[in-house]
Amino acid sequence: MSGIPSDTGALMSAVLEGVLYGFSVLMFMGTIWALTYKRSLQDINRPIAVVAILLLLVSTVHMIVTIIRVENGFVKYRDTWPGGPAAFFADITEETYVIKHALYIFQTVLADGVMVYRCYVVWQSIRIIIIPAIVWCTIVATGIHAVYSVSQASNNPGDVFASQLTKWITAFFASTITTNLLCSALLAYRIWAIEREVAKVRTTKKGTMMPLVRILVDAAVLYSVVLFSLLICFLSGNNGESVLTDLVMPIISIAFYMVLIRITLNRKTRNYTSTVFSTVPRGTIGSDGTAQGTLQEYPMKPMQVHISKFTHNDGPLAHRVVNEDQPSTGKVDSVERTSYDM
Repeated sequence: MSGIPSDTGALMSAVLEGVLYGFSVLMFMGTIWALTYKRSLQDINRPIAVVAILLLLVSTVHMIVTIIRVENGFVKYRDTWPGGPAAFFADITEETYVIKHALYIFQTVLADGVMVYRCYVVWQSIRIIIIPAIVWCTIVATGIHAVYSVSQASNNPGDVFASQLTKWITAFFASTITTNLLCSALLAYRIWAIEREVAKVRTTKKGTMMPLVRILVDAAVLYSVVLFSLLICFLSGNNGESVLTDLVMPIISIAFYMVLIRITLNRKTRNYTSTVFSTVPRGTIGSDGTAQGTLQEYPMKPMQVHISKFTHNDGPLAHRVVNEDQPSTGKVDSVERTSYDM
């Protein structure tokens, strides 16, 4: 093991987690506003509201356990624990350590499950989410086994980098990074493909869905950078991984809340109806790549229709082709456009 001492890392992670937790609480309030903004009670997306509340509850419990752990290590067991506070915080079989990491596993499984759900909502295809769903199941399996292995690590209770633990924890981190990047890429591509089809018939830039892509990419980058840093610390045997593990908890909530809030703000200022979550999508892309969905008004240019008419007679000059250029009698005032409430 290398890096900061375990007791210093515990104190540092408690302070930093507290700061980020406070920020996540503020963003949770913003998320509730985003979910209820100009919507009746029946229109509120209840599954996403439940997920937002669960993320807050899990983060809150994790923060409480962190405070209890710091109090136990520096006050309650300061003089009675063999080796003092440093040994207390290094013991991975200690009750509060196991509880904290179990909460982290649950939060990760919940957040990554939402990512897979997003993909299904936007693509409306089971085939698309087969691979993400398999990787998500890997997260569940490796996470449960990692927590169980930590709680039973009687041979090396002070070494989270022991070989029998490393393979499961590494597999867990790799799986959650893969799920996050894969689902974010699928979502961004889907929205970009819809926007490309809509742009062919739209004469103004009003209503573009590209800000949605940027929002999803920003959230994916934030989460991925933290996870990559955590994985690097763990593989190098650095104690900084304990600090980053605690910080990931509020960051997961912040990334989730950030998407909903930014989508609502963009919808308000840019007047487009795409959002980040919905139980039932209102638009799809056909197998030929064309966009299909609900009506959304866009100004269109006048259209001229060219009609070729073929007639057949039984006389000597039996066949002739008549080409008629017939202007349309009106203008097309609207075009189909895909919109989602994710």
